Amino acid sequence: MSPVLVISHSPQVVGLVQQAWGPDGFAIAPERFPDTVPALLALLQGAPLPSVAVLDPRGDTQAALSLAVELDRNFNIASVLVSDQAAALGLAAMRAGVRDIVAPDAPVEEMKYALERAATHSGPRVQQPPGVTPGGATQRGKVVTVASPKGGVGKTTVSTNLAVGLAQKLPQSTVLVDLDIHFGDVASALNVTPEYTLPDMAHGPASHDPLALKTYLHLHQTGLYVVPGSDSPAAADAVTSKEVVNLLDTLAGQFKYVVVDTAPGLSEHTLAVLDQTDILVMVTSLDVPGVRGLRKELDTLRDIGLLLESRAVVLNFMHPTRGISVSDVEASIGRKVDFQLPQSNSVPISVNQGIPLLQAGSRDPVAKQLRLLVDVIDNNEKVGSKGRRFLDFGHKKEATS
Repeated sequence: MSPVLVISHSPQVVGLVQQAWGPDGFAIAPERFPDTVPALLALLQGAPLPSVAVLDPRGDTQAALSLAVELDRNFNIASVLVSDQAAALGLAAMRAGVRDIVAPDAPVEEMKYALERAATHSGPRVQQPPGVTPGGATQRGKVVTVASPKGGVGKTTVSTNLAVGLAQKLPQSTVLVDLDIHFGDVASALNVTPEYTLPDMAHGPASHDPLALKTYLHLHQTGLYVVPGSDSPAAADAVTSKEVVNLLDTLAGQFKYVVVDTAPGLSEHTLAVLDQTDILVMVTSLDVPGVRGLRKELDTLRDIGLLLESRAVVLNFMHPTRGISVSDVEASIGRKVDFQLPQSNSVPISVNQGIPLLQAGSRDPVAKQLRLLVDVIDNNEKVGSKGRRFLDFGHKKEATS
């Protein structure tokens, strides 16, 4: 029989379920009723999730309904609610995905019927993630890292639009990780207020359990999953580069694309990510400090063997009055510029509203270049403009000389 979990402080309810279902189950009696799956996983301490959950909330009905929603939508786990308020709770319970409501003093036959009905509609939801092939073998998703030599060049704007664009092509296929450990503002750029952030996912159950990790991610309205940056510098300091690598490895096993927004420069965390990266997107601005910084960063990555052949250079804030031409930039960095983002008033408006240009369906020239970047990465295409260097996504890192 399918395993049943009973969340109850009542020996009467636990005994009722055991009589109705037999030994295939276990009970927990938490001090506070869990209202989310992560809270439940913390109580289970490594035990697997059940096929059916019997929820006896002792008056905290809202917590039970919130948990039932997550169990049903994310894991196809059916819930049976224990309450003597069936008439009053019927509609709310139905909307939460609860399969049945049983009174705490119900006959054994009634509980048995409710559990059998719930078990019929439950079981692990087989959602074939983008990284899983029909034969069952897991294909690692691509890690796309967006980096820059200094701040203020529009790196997060590129990251968020790239991730949103990939998610629009195939919803829930892409996750965006804010790895600007101390000052990341991906959550602000997407106008989200997440419940969990990077430190929560780097530690605890989510750090080693892919099933638990999925419940910690924030699902954006575009179908993009988000790992927001820490809102506490102290918590951010506790996240090690090794933990970041483990997190990316887990995410790459579940998503087609893992887009990483890094901190400016080459921090320890950024270098660790680059070692796991499949495609590198370098962003800089059309000014002397930005271009010199990009050249130094490219030279440094080449010297330490972390410069990817699969890379693109994005030149931001293009404008003829800046006194520097694209050819000047290309001569300085020793390669072609792949994407040119013109200076545009629509970008700061988009950032301030927390609505990426690609989410809004903008036809701005900046949005057109960002869509081209999305298409190139998604299709493993060559860069389309005549005379530009091809982006070869079939290789990993350049050999060091």
